[in-house]
Amino acid sequence: MPTPPPLVHITGQTHDVAIDLIYAGADNFTGQVIYAHALCFLHPQAEACLRKAIAAARGLGFRLKILDAFRPQEAQEALWAVAPNPDYIADPKKGSNHTRGVAVDLTLIDAQGQALDMGTPVDTMSPASHHFHAAHPAAVQVNRMMLLTVMLEAGFVHHPREWWHYQLPDAQRFALIDSHAFMACVPAVENHAFHRLPDSP
Repeated sequence: MPTPPPLVHITGQTHDVAIDLIYAGADNFTGQVIYAHALCFLHPQAEACLRKAIAAARGLGFRLKILDAFRPQEAQEALWAVAPNPDYIADPKKGSNHTRGVAVDLTLIDAQGQALDMGTPVDTMSPASHHFHAAHPAAVQVNRMMLLTVMLEAGFVHHPREWWHYQLPDAQRFALIDSHAFMACVPAVENHAFHRLPDSP
């Protein structure tokens, strides 16, 4: 048996988060289902920081909603095929920090499960998605700053052009994870492939 890559399975039950992986459905910028189902994983160092962020968000009266985490290389290639824009999508030839398991896309939700207004949907590829976009009203700026504070204090760093994206510092020091090898080692999680190649756009 090969040695499993060091990823931790994240669930609502184990981590008290909401999980809605956007690429497990068609409601994303590609209009396609990229993942076969919504299994959420992170590198253990990222998972440890996530736990700190969960506690910090709870202290403010909120919870975290995870929109993407570990991303198979094939999925990264599918996203790049639709939008080959290196300002927002990592070139799969160089590798994504999501494919290293050390990046997470997320937002804050209130006690009723409603996402806070962050000014744009996730994966809006425009200046409006940049962290400190001045045109947003004060309430949006406050919401973004709360998320930023929670995540920075937990040990993550932010992506300046994506309010939803956080990753471990010096993320490229972590190895890219081969999704085929990983899923071969976790049949107990779910006996299906984690990803599938989408139809060509």
